[in-house]
Amino acid sequence: MNTGGIRYYYARLNMAEKLIVLNVLVFIVDGLLKGLIGMSTVNWFQLPKEFFDFLQQPWSLVTYSFFHAGLGHIFWNMLMLYFAGRIFMNLFDAKRLLSVYFLGVIVGGLVFLLSYNVFPTLINQNTALIGASAGVTAVLIFICAYIPNQEVRIIFFNVKLWHIGLFFVLVDLVQIAYGGNTGGRLAHLGGAFLGYVYARQLLKGSDIGVGFARLFDTMENLFKPKDKKAPLKTVYKKNSTKGKSAKVDYDKETKQRKIDTILDKISKSGYESLSQAEKDFLFKAGKED
Repeated sequence: MNTGGIRYYYARLNMAEKLIVLNVLVFIVDGLLKGLIGMSTVNWFQLPKEFFDFLQQPWSLVTYSFFHAGLGHIFWNMLMLYFAGRIFMNLFDAKRLLSVYFLGVIVGGLVFLLSYNVFPTLINQNTALIGASAGVTAVLIFICAYIPNQEVRIIFFNVKLWHIGLFFVLVDLVQIAYGGNTGGRLAHLGGAFLGYVYARQLLKGSDIGVGFARLFDTMENLFKPKDKKAPLKTVYKKNSTKGKSAKVDYDKETKQRKIDTILDKISKSGYESLSQAEKDFLFKAGKED
């Protein structure tokens, strides 16, 4: 397959799937560097537990999430991101997913840093944080809090989303009490907290990630190619373009109003209260975004 074909298929992926591809690529490249030349880049990007070490590589508050400790680590993270991301992208656009995901990564990293510099039992442990778990957990808990009564099929029976969210939070709490990887579990809980607060605030009409979305817009504009100025010339056109533009704006506004109405219905009565036509419309709208 040529590069054009690869770019085409990548462009067709939703944002959750693109994050999965990026994580897998980093995992493969890091593994190749380790296996072929005995060099790993993870030390430059992992989040250290010591605050002063963190100040020397502040980018690690985000970059730690792209590295994983092994095949099982990345497999379960990406599997969870795939299923949670599919539900998320049926409701919201790519920028909101990125906001929830990376805010979860950041809050999880901050909880890790704070914990290892506050709790006496953790101070002497030699560790650093890697893995996308905090961001993935933020996305999962977000949808569990936003549409808690939505049921999903797990093997032979249906389970409500809030049951799934509660299960993962309890697993992390039990692991902290009786198991290892305490720092990682605390980071999960930091991501879960962010996802829950984000969803509940959004249901109240407040988007706590709006600043993050603007940051993504700014970064996107920086990498957009600038339009070359065409030479000035006089062109006479009919005014039909104004009519087309007005119609496009009207269609967009009508579509957004319909999406808002459906989301309001979900927040009040749950996803299952939607008609099949409403579900199909929401799914199609999420794909178009």
